[in-house]
Amino acid sequence: MRNRVWKAAAAALALLAVAGLTLAAAQRGQKKRPPREWPELAGYEEMRIPADNPMTPAKIRLGKQLYYDFRLSGDQSRSCYLCHLKEHGLTDGRPTAIGAYNVQLTRSSPTLWNVGYHSEFYWDGRSGSLEAQAKAAWAGGNMGASGKDGKPSLEDVCKRLDKIKAYRQQFQEVFGGTCTPDNVAKALAAFERTLVSDESPWTRFRAGDQKALSAEARRGYDLFKGKARCENCHSGLLLTDLQYHNLGIGMKAKKKEKDKEPDWGRYNVTKQERDKGAFKTPTLLDINQSAPYFHDGSVATLEEAVDLMLAGGHDNPWLDTANLRPPVKLTKQERADLVQFLRELGVKYDLKEPELPR
Repeated sequence: MRNRVWKAAAAALALLAVAGLTLAAAQRGQKKRPPREWPELAGYEEMRIPADNPMTPAKIRLGKQLYYDFRLSGDQSRSCYLCHLKEHGLTDGRPTAIGAYNVQLTRSSPTLWNVGYHSEFYWDGRSGSLEAQAKAAWAGGNMGASGKDGKPSLEDVCKRLDKIKAYRQQFQEVFGGTCTPDNVAKALAAFERTLVSDESPWTRFRAGDQKALSAEARRGYDLFKGKARCENCHSGLLLTDLQYHNLGIGMKAKKKEKDKEPDWGRYNVTKQERDKGAFKTPTLLDINQSAPYFHDGSVATLEEAVDLMLAGGHDNPWLDTANLRPPVKLTKQERADLVQFLRELGVKYDLKEPELPR
């Protein structure tokens, strides 16, 4: 009897040893995911990086320099950063943006927080990749390198940058060649994908840290996802559904512009009647810093923006009544709690201007 017990025990130990060796061998064969050299949004799906534009530290470094460099614009008066200032929640603090050659643009600068998780860009979603958006802004009114009316083209600006030894060396290191419009766009997009709100009270709260928000803000969040219906559109970790909605903003022409058509937004892209006056839902991250609000910067304060949304937007034939109506009535304390929740959606991010090549 004792011999049978010992034999059974020995057999079990042998099996455990074999299993351990097999597991160890399997683990040796597995490729460990390398530590990230740029931030990522924990708890959200992995960012989709284009196969033809992989992230590398050298490319991100180059992209950051280009993002801050005035020499990228047609008249060398603007940088990407001037429309996406840290102190204004990665917007510019203006109702509508000002581009190179002092051109007054028609829409506000959208925030760039977590833009790498988006699949469509601009307020109307007309660009299908971050690379395409970067190139369009560079050639368009933002940066003015259009090649029209005597203005330098993208290729002209690249020749300007190629005269700078440090840039020439970096483009060679990162892309194996000289500066090209495509390579500039890829570098800018790579850097912009690092603008992730991984350090914010909101992400900590979503991860289970109840103390990340004040008691007043937590009450406001309960209203946000419940009675106030804000979460209908400002949903999930990104605080946006990435969809397009008509709030009635800008649909009523001012008296001095009575013959001027409104900005049709998404309709200009899709030509679908239902998209008239619809604009992309912005994230609410850093919203306390990003006034004035909406695509035309027509609302000056956070309280006014909240009141407009609670009232159900502005009437027009294409209003998103499914999400905005009926209007929401809150008590004075409830409104204060909701506003406080929004005020605590700030982002901690160490964004410093790099030393630029000379």
